[in-house]
Amino acid sequence: MTTAAIGAGPARLHLSENPYGSSPWALKAAREALAPTAQYPDPARKDALEAIAEWARVDRAQVAVANGSDELVLLSALALGDRDRPGVTTAGTFPGYRICLTAVGRGCEEIPLDGIHTDVEAVAAAMDRAGVVYLCHPHNPSGAVLDRGRFDRLVEQAAVTGTPLVIDEAYLEFAPAGTPQVRDYLGSGAPLLSLRTFSKAYGLAALRIGYAVGSADLVAELRAVQDTMPFSVNAVAQAAAVAALADQDHLEDVHRRNALRREWFQGELLLRGRQSLPSATNFVAVPVADSATAERLLAEEYGILVRDAGRFGFAGHLRVSLGSEDDLVRLLDALDEIDPAAALPEDARPLRTAPAGAPSVC
Repeated sequence: MTTAAIGAGPARLHLSENPYGSSPWALKAAREALAPTAQYPDPARKDALEAIAEWARVDRAQVAVANGSDELVLLSALALGDRDRPGVTTAGTFPGYRICLTAVGRGCEEIPLDGIHTDVEAVAAAMDRAGVVYLCHPHNPSGAVLDRGRFDRLVEQAAVTGTPLVIDEAYLEFAPAGTPQVRDYLGSGAPLLSLRTFSKAYGLAALRIGYAVGSADLVAELRAVQDTMPFSVNAVAQAAAVAALADQDHLEDVHRRNALRREWFQGELLLRGRQSLPSATNFVAVPVADSATAERLLAEEYGILVRDAGRFGFAGHLRVSLGSEDDLVRLLDALDEIDPAAALPEDARPLRTAPAGAPSVC
């Protein structure tokens, strides 16, 4: 066993988990909600729905609460848009959109990326033939975000074509203030839906709860399908989400600490002669010579779990969650051993860490 493999248990850097944990308010609420375990949870998710609507400053008719944003992807694939037309998403991104569209028989067209970015003009052109469009913003697994003009373009085209535009905003809480988001456009008349989660920045991944905010008619269609499984969100998750949403100080602390960790990690990569993609999230995409082999060797020989972005159609990169500093150092040391060809010569390395952590704007 190499020195880089020494550590207490596996380093979990593969699922974009929050190393800072959830709000203590959420933990307290979860414990209290455990008591009446013989009772079914509220099928209307009333408390969570109202808390989200108040926080988002939207009508309750514009909110749906579900068992994680994964359920919302499936519900939207079942319910939204013209089902006689295929869904559209980008290549090289979270595969859940394609999987759900295929499973429900709609089919899926994947628009190639423009390098590492969403090709906005190609996606806009595809809306004419799409039944529904899915985009991940910030992008998973690159971490990139769209600038305001490109986001405007997508919303305008959704309004013109009437094609529902579903934006997966799972990582938006980590992005800088001012990053465009669906809530900015809810008065535009375009058919828009934002998918959000309490699993990432709020640290409630084990409880499985997410929500959608968007056009009231799209939300109504989601809810109509969701009525087939009214108890999908358990009582503990509902109570914890309400409390977590109330503790915005904790969320702001997570955002701040994540940004510092991201800047530090990308600086350490530079010092070791390695590159990374600019990121606005709680993960960083790191180029390597062979991402599938690197994922396997890191897990088997070093006890470090990372995600081969080739699983998303984004080969040649490892998606690395911004976990603890100790775990990230373990990863850096291991990469120096298994992927030395990716490193720059010593005399080509920066003398100090370069500014990092700014979002990739495309």
